[in-house]
Amino acid sequence: MKTVKLTVAQAIIRYLDQQYVERDGVEHKFFLGCFGIFGHGNVAGIGQALHQYPQFTYYQSRNEQAMVHAAAAFAKMKNRLSTMVCTSSIGPGATNMITAAAGATINRLPVLLLPGDIFASRRVDPVLQQLENSMSQDVSVNDCFKPVSKFWDRINRPEQLITALPAAMRVLTSPADTGAVTLSLPQDVQVEAYDFPVSLFKKKVWYIPRSTPDEALILKATELIRKSKKPLIIAGGGVNYSEANEALKNLMDQTGIPVAETFAGKGAVPYNHPGNLGAAGATGTEGANAISQKADLIIGIGTRYSDFTTASKTAFSEKAKFININIAEFDAFKNGALPLTGDAKTTLEKLSEKLAGYQVDLKYREKVKAFNESWDQQVKLAYEPENGSLPSQSEVIGAINDFSQPEDVVLCAAGSLPGDLHKLWRTRDPKGFHLEYGYSCMGYEIAGGLGAKMACPEREIYVMVGDGSYLMMSSEIITSIQEGYKLTIILINNNGYASIGGLSKSLGSKGFGTVYKYRNQETGQLDGEYLPVDLAANAQSLGAEVIKTKNISSLTQALQKAKTIDKTTVIYIETVPERKMAGYGHSWWEVPIAEVSSQPSVIKAREKSRLNKSKQHYHL
Repeated sequence: MKTVKLTVAQAIIRYLDQQYVERDGVEHKFFLGCFGIFGHGNVAGIGQALHQYPQFTYYQSRNEQAMVHAAAAFAKMKNRLSTMVCTSSIGPGATNMITAAAGATINRLPVLLLPGDIFASRRVDPVLQQLENSMSQDVSVNDCFKPVSKFWDRINRPEQLITALPAAMRVLTSPADTGAVTLSLPQDVQVEAYDFPVSLFKKKVWYIPRSTPDEALILKATELIRKSKKPLIIAGGGVNYSEANEALKNLMDQTGIPVAETFAGKGAVPYNHPGNLGAAGATGTEGANAISQKADLIIGIGTRYSDFTTASKTAFSEKAKFININIAEFDAFKNGALPLTGDAKTTLEKLSEKLAGYQVDLKYREKVKAFNESWDQQVKLAYEPENGSLPSQSEVIGAINDFSQPEDVVLCAAGSLPGDLHKLWRTRDPKGFHLEYGYSCMGYEIAGGLGAKMACPEREIYVMVGDGSYLMMSSEIITSIQEGYKLTIILINNNGYASIGGLSKSLGSKGFGTVYKYRNQETGQLDGEYLPVDLAANAQSLGAEVIKTKNISSLTQALQKAKTIDKTTVIYIETVPERKMAGYGHSWWEVPIAEVSSQPSVIKAREKSRLNKSKQHYHL
C-alpha cells in the first residue's frame, strides 16, 4: 500500500479538501474553507496545516461562537450541500463553540468542528485550561460537545483518522442525520506524523440520494388525502433544503390544498400565491390559524413540529389526522402520523401523480384565497408609517421589504423581530427569508449574515438585529470588512430586551429586568434613567459605515445610500418597543407561570394560561 507521511492535522486538511457532494447530477465542493482562532491547542497543528495548504482557505474570526454561526448560515443558504470547518484551541476556545454547535444540530445543519484538546499522552497533566475530573482521566471540556453533536470522536492515535474522517463525512452529508460533527483533537496528537494511505486523499464524491417512501404508504397517504375535506400542508425547512418548491406549488395548483409555513419553511411558495396562508402557529396569521383549527388532515413537509408551529399543541383539531413527509424517520413519525420517510421533492411528485383528478371543494379554495388577500391588506396597513415620535417595528420591516429586491435576503434570529417578520415579510424567493428559530440564538444575526453572504455574494443581505442581540455579538462586522463581504445591518434600538419584556408583561411580571436602565438608588431596582450607550458609535469603531435615521422616510433614504456603499453598513434606528403585531386565533405559546403569587397580575395570567392549556391535544 502506497503511503505518505503527514501530521494528523495535515492529513485532516488534505482529506477535507478532496470532499465533494453530488445531487441531481450537479457536483459541489463540500467545504468552502476553515474558520479559526488559534491558541496553544491548535496553532502548531491545524494552524500549521492550514498555512501549509493555502488552497483550503483560512478565514479569521473574532469569536468562536460566531464562526460556527457563520458556518451554519452558509450551510443553510447552500441547502446543506456545502459547509465550513471551524477550529479552536482547547478550553474556552472550544467551549465557546458549544452554543452554536447546538444551534446547528437543532436546525439540522452540517458544520464540522475541530476543537483542540488536552495532551493524549497525559505526561504533563494538568495542562493549561484542563478540566480535571477525579473519577476519570479521559474527560475534557470537549465531552460537552457530545449531546449537541450528531457525531463525536476523540482522535487519540493518528491511524484513527482513517476511519473517523469517513464516518464524520457520512453524517455531515446525510440529509437525515446531519448537524454539528465534532472531532476532538488532542494538541500533541495534532502534530504527530503517520504513514497514511495515499488513497485516503483521493477525490471523494458523496452522492445525496432522493429517497422515496414505501409504495404502500404512498397509496395509504393518497387515500387519506382523497377522503379529506379540509386538508392543510405545513411547509417546513425540508421543502427548501430539498428544493421542492416547484413540486409543492404544482401540488397546490393541482389539488387546491393550502399551505401554512414554519419559520424555516417560509418562502416555500411565494407570499402572493392564492393558496399561501402565511405563517403557521404561535406567530401565525389569521387565516393560517383559522384553517389549522378546522383542518381534518395535516400534511407536514420537512417540519419537526416545534411548539411554535403547533402553538404548544393547540393549533390543530384533536380529530385531525397527520401525514408527515420527512427525510428523517424521527420526524416522520411525530404526531402519530402516517410516515412518508423520504425526500420532499420526489415524494411530492409521486403524490401529485397519485392524486390526479382530486381537488378540494371550491368554497374551501375560495376561503383560503380570501384569507391570503385579506392578510396582504393587513400587512399593507402594518407597513404604513404612523404619526408617532418613533416608528414601530412593523413599519421598519415594511420599508426594508418594499425597498429590497426579490432575490435579496432578510436575516434574523431572536427577540420580537422573528414573530413580526414571520407574519409580515412578503417572501418572493425560497432563500429570501433566513431565520434561525430552531435555537433562536441571540448573537446569531451578524455572524449568520456573514455566512449567508459568503454563500451568495451576489445577493444583498439585510441583517435585522435588536440592541440586545447586537450587544451580545457584533464582532463579525470586522470579519465582513476584512473579507470584503458587505452586509446591510439594520440596528434597531428599543433600549432593552423587547421580546422578553413583552412576554414578562403577559405573564404578570411587568417587564422586570428587561429594560436597559440605571439602578435607582432610591428603589434599589433597575428603574432609573436609560443608559447612554451609543450603539452607532460602537459599530463605527468596528469599521462599519454608519447611517443614523429617525423615521421611515430617512430609513428609506439610508437604504438607498447603503446600496451604493461597498462595505458593511449599519443603519441605526430607534423604535417604540410596545407596538408589535397582535396574535391571531390560537396563537398561544406555553410559558410556565408561577403557581402561587402575591401579585394579582401573575394570578390573572396564570388563570388565562390554565384556559389555554385545556385546549392542548395529544396527537397519537
